[in-house]
Amino acid sequence: MSASVLPATSGVLLAAGAGTRLGLGPKALLPFRDRTLVEVLADVLLEGGCSEVVVVLGAEAEKVAALPGLSRHRTVENPRWHEGMGGSFRTGIAGAAAGNNVLLALVDQPGLNSETVARLLRKHRPDRITAAAYPDLSGALRRGHPLVIDAALREDAAESAAGDAGARHFLKAHPGLVDLVDCGDIADGGDVDTKANLHLLG
Repeated sequence: MSASVLPATSGVLLAAGAGTRLGLGPKALLPFRDRTLVEVLADVLLEGGCSEVVVVLGAEAEKVAALPGLSRHRTVENPRWHEGMGGSFRTGIAGAAAGNNVLLALVDQPGLNSETVARLLRKHRPDRITAAAYPDLSGALRRGHPLVIDAALREDAAESAAGDAGARHFLKAHPGLVDLVDCGDIADGGDVDTKANLHLLG
């Protein structure tokens, strides 16, 4: 298959959570680089090579959707966001352009950059899942985000999502489909879960 007929990739940014553990409101609205985290990361996905960006909203959806930096992106709302990531995952997959691969990213990873996105898109192979991986203290690679789900697999992956699990069930059921791409030299894969992680926004 020539590169000219390979599917484009839709970026899906999961940004629906209320940030309960952090206690500072939705993570999407956290101040970051003179804007908000969701605005910066949506642009990162586009700059990295995604053909479009779909932002999945939930908590304070109207406030997040009104952010000026999201005007160039598409927002979709998961009305059942409080039930966990699975519903937001399905909502994002459904909102992505038909026939596209999907790059799934989380809004609570301020270290995500366009170089990581570009590397994953470049390394992706048809009919596979390509996941960013980061070395642990022992040097072993650990699967993280973002991950690219091939167009041929996106519906099955969406069907497997439940509760607080997005792609996790599908990945565990099909480990042979997953290609790990070491991104430890350009990102750390860290997320902002608690106040102890707020330094990542610095």
